[in-house]
Amino acid sequence: MPHSTGQPLHRRCRSLALLTAGAAATAALLGTAPASAAGPAAPATPAVAAPDIPVANVKAHLSQLQSIANANGGNRAHGRAGYRASLDYVKGKLDAAGFTTTVQQFSSSGATGYNLIADWPGGDANHVIFSGSHLDSVGAGPGINDNGSGSAAILEVALAAAREGYKPDKHLRFAWWGAEELGMVGSRYYVNNLPGAERSKIDGYLNFDMVGSPNPGYFVYDDDAQLEKVFKDFYATKNIPTEIETEGDGRSDHAPFKSAGIRVGGLFSGADYIKTAAQAQKWGGTSGRAFDACYHRSCDTSANINDTALDVNSDAIASAVWSLSGGSTNPPGGKTFENTDNVQIPDAGPAVESPITVTGIPGNAPTALKVGVDIKHTWRGDLTVALVGPSGRTFSLKTASGNDSADNVIATYPVDASSETANGTWKLRVQDTGAQDTGYIDSWKLTF
Repeated sequence: MPHSTGQPLHRRCRSLALLTAGAAATAALLGTAPASAAGPAAPATPAVAAPDIPVANVKAHLSQLQSIANANGGNRAHGRAGYRASLDYVKGKLDAAGFTTTVQQFSSSGATGYNLIADWPGGDANHVIFSGSHLDSVGAGPGINDNGSGSAAILEVALAAAREGYKPDKHLRFAWWGAEELGMVGSRYYVNNLPGAERSKIDGYLNFDMVGSPNPGYFVYDDDAQLEKVFKDFYATKNIPTEIETEGDGRSDHAPFKSAGIRVGGLFSGADYIKTAAQAQKWGGTSGRAFDACYHRSCDTSANINDTALDVNSDAIASAVWSLSGGSTNPPGGKTFENTDNVQIPDAGPAVESPITVTGIPGNAPTALKVGVDIKHTWRGDLTVALVGPSGRTFSLKTASGNDSADNVIATYPVDASSETANGTWKLRVQDTGAQDTGYIDSWKLTF
């Protein structure tokens, strides 16, 4: 979240010269009347409940962002190597999970900035549920709460959609914005360059900027009553009271969307405002202290996170995405083919392949073919992994990443393989791109 402008923050009296002065021009550029002129878009009726989002997975992403900052001058700010490394980390996870990703470039303060947009295949492209978070930090620190927390939470929600084989009725889109700390530069660039026909397809934009504050509050955006209700209903099931979000009103990436007439909603756990005694009574924590005393400081590290808030808010995000998009999951079961023969992976050597021959499956492969991979390796960041179809077409499952130092690749990747005939020989192709670490393909399987 960018620094305060010094103006009053309450949404009913705050004046945002940066955005409101350009609202009419933006509407003219988009070539359409504000969406609020139409009736509110009702949430879809979910056919399946949202999955629980493992907070350990969200924290693992935060650990990676911390490592990236440590390796790049202590921050992940716009124009710095740490920001691009953060984007590459998120993109690699999404590409491996089957998302269609796009990197959008812009310029600000003499440096190139980047937005990352990820679309989950399927759903009605005329009705988009859009979730976003800014990925940049300030220059003073690694920005793990602001805003690694929101970025990691929506990344894990996106990956959960892939794991679940989620088939939404509405189209799902996620974004990680650049240069938010300079005044929502990346998201404003995206909105201002979005054709009117595409803007009108967005049923709602949900923003998540700081969701793991160490002395947390539970704040819900009240910009759109229907989106606000979706979140408040979730917290009601957890017996957690909420308040209207005012501290960050107009200071994060929902503002350009709202200025362009797109409905917005979101969550916030608090920045440098002081928690009152009444808030401490209902939420716990310490009154008389900031929600995040390390806001925009070097101490905004992986230690600056409240696990409970991060867990609850991540689940709230998933609940809203599933509720607003509707849909179902792939039915359990399906026919499985497996190869359990070990294949050694040469250290910094050529690619190796492990084959599976599929028979008895009529027609083409499914849009969410499940590729289960079990690779034992002492530095998985060295590995590129791909599925090769019977026609020879290659589907990327995992790219190499110098920031991923963990062991082993044990994952299930959904692949839209509907362009391939199901029957024939499929191959898992693995290459070790870096020296000094070794491993082997333990087993892999295809589930149709």
